[in-house]
Amino acid sequence: MDMRALGRDEVELIWTIDRSETHHHVYRLRDGRLVREPNYFEAPGWRQESISAETQKLLACFDRGGSFLGVFDGEALVGIAVVESARVGLARDQVQLAYLYVSRAYRGSGIGTRLFDSALAIARAEGANALYVSSTPTENTVDFYLARGCALAPEPDPRLLAAEPDDIHLIYPL
Repeated sequence: MDMRALGRDEVELIWTIDRSETHHHVYRLRDGRLVREPNYFEAPGWRQESISAETQKLLACFDRGGSFLGVFDGEALVGIAVVESARVGLARDQVQLAYLYVSRAYRGSGIGTRLFDSALAIARAEGANALYVSSTPTENTVDFYLARGCALAPEPDPRLLAAEPDDIHLIYPL
């Protein structure tokens, strides 16, 4: 499998990734601590009603200089990481890992770790002090980031927190 930067004309390939997943637990932030709660649900994939708006956000990110890395199995995009170039954090010294997805059939194969490590390298090259992750609160996702050394953001970015108040806001100090 090959990892490479995506061109602008390839950004919409993200919607070919099978992000479906069955969840059994979610995390909530209670009194500054992560609490794991039972919550069974199926995430069938991308919501069709949000694809158009999300595509516009992704293209704007690309046009601002965001980094788009894809992992391909042949011609099929099976994993993607997007690092936003716009600075976040109270001191504007962090960059955000805006997207990290691996197709269902490829999870557990190391692709997510390769993409995460590459996102860290991009953040370092851009001179950021941390990689900021606004993680969906699902157990598998939060556990993935924690296992790679992310920690709760001591001061979540106000704009990102307002946009995703149920997310678990994490940082990876560089």
